[in-house]
Amino acid sequence: MASDTFIDAAALQAAGLGLDVASVFVAHPIQDRTDEEMTALADGAIDALVAALTGPA
Repeated sequence: MASDTFIDAAALQAAGLGLDVASVFVAHPIQDRTDEEMTALADGAIDALVAALTGPA
């Protein structure tokens, strides 16, 4: 899980390591978000995160 600025970097790293991994991305930036904004990001990503962790490899 990372912010969407890192989509390309995550794909390149996974390919370089020969991994086929699930990824979940949220809106960037993260660092300066309020607690309420972080909660909203988490709420919006939870279903995708659970599916990534429990779905087929």
